[in-house]
Amino acid sequence: MEAERILVLGNVNVDLVMGEVDGWPAVGTEVILPRSEMRAGGSAGNTALALSGLRVPHRLVASVGTDVMGDWLAGCFDDAYSTWIAMDGATTLTVGIVHRGGDRAFFTTTGHLAVAAVEDLLAHVPGAPAGNAYAIISGGFLMPKIERETSALIAALQARGWKVAIDPGWPPAGWTTETRDRMRTWLAEADIALINAEEAKGIAATDTLDAAIAFLRPDSASDRILVVKSGADGALVMERDETIAVEAPKVEVIDTVGAGDTFNACFLSVLARGGSMREAGEGGVRAASSAISTFPRRYDL
Repeated sequence: MEAERILVLGNVNVDLVMGEVDGWPAVGTEVILPRSEMRAGGSAGNTALALSGLRVPHRLVASVGTDVMGDWLAGCFDDAYSTWIAMDGATTLTVGIVHRGGDRAFFTTTGHLAVAAVEDLLAHVPGAPAGNAYAIISGGFLMPKIERETSALIAALQARGWKVAIDPGWPPAGWTTETRDRMRTWLAEADIALINAEEAKGIAATDTLDAAIAFLRPDSASDRILVVKSGADGALVMERDETIAVEAPKVEVIDTVGAGDTFNACFLSVLARGGSMREAGEGGVRAASSAISTFPRRYDL
């Protein structure tokens, strides 16, 4: 049996995606939308689904609520690669509203993500297999207990032999001084940072991507890797003095929900099988482009 070289930890929740809208409607009105889809989501959930779509062995360790939505949610994933932690109460639900052009806004309930804890995750985390093995912590800003203990989680994973990637997402409270300091600490501790362009600007407290990259990129003596995902503009992969720019193909966008998570899945899977940074970046961009332009989704390389 092939080793599970990618470990996925973080937020898994129910996504109800609806669209398209052209601007926000007035309060009290009703809008008829042409499309809706209820699907498994969350940053960690999207990453695990993409890994399954890419037929990459992995281990998802995540929590769900004990309601009917929790049962439905767990059933959306491959049993062979999933470990579920049942948390008393309702399962977190996100409503994603897709705007014309593919941008989106999210409304998320607290639910089970509010009580997910590091010790519960670590109770189910194995030691890393020999060779290239990567753990990704996704969506930490939506899980208060995980957010507070992310540094301890990174250290524990590294102690078990995993190289740790992090993609905490956008903090609901915005980029306050506290969230910037916390994120900068994680970037210094993790082996790989996977963030998008807007997050990079928020972390660096700057309005331009060039300035953000200059502030955040690892120094030439560091083994850390910084990846900045820029949607239709592709991605930048930075390691020591090298910057690899990957262009994205032109596609007709259906919706962009989970695009960055799909990139993460493919990027890490290429590294896990011994591919180069350029191959990982190119594979991530191709898989994300395929996912956002197909319905039902495909994760073609």
